[in-house]
Amino acid sequence: MTDSEETRKELEDLFNEALASLKQGKQLEGADCAVTPLIKRLLEASLEGEIDAHINQSRPNRRNGHGKKNLKTSFGNVDLETPRDRDSSFKPELVPKRQRSLGPSLENKILSLYSLGMSYRDIASHIMEMYGMELSPAQLTAITDKIWPEIEEWKSRPLDSVYPFIWFDALFYK
Repeated sequence: MTDSEETRKELEDLFNEALASLKQGKQLEGADCAVTPLIKRLLEASLEGEIDAHINQSRPNRRNGHGKKNLKTSFGNVDLETPRDRDSSFKPELVPKRQRSLGPSLENKILSLYSLGMSYRDIASHIMEMYGMELSPAQLTAITDKIWPEIEEWKSRPLDSVYPFIWFDALFYK
């Protein structure tokens, strides 16, 4: 069996496992969800592809094992095996070095909860319930403080005097 056939078989198995978990009532999102193993495998395969391309371009550099990284995603925490190279010149693009969360989705959700008037304690308990992540008030403050100037700038932007709009209410054409 070739590597591509083996990888395809492994991904099919992970996909079938995720479907079976969903049928058993496991959630699609959140902490310990049905697709977490699939997300983990896809991220690790992408990182392996990135390092293969990097190693081919930078001879005589070569692989130097794997490191461990706990990544916070909207699908819960994912423990990744991140590849390393001998001279530490590999800089992954998908999950950059020292990045602990995947994308700004968590920050956006925290800001939306904060804008709805929830307290830091409410936000932290909500994030813990949904994603299984503990966030301290200091982390929440850092996230909201990072984006707050942009929110204030948007709120104080100049507005046009007229905004045209069209309203359709129960309009049917045959």
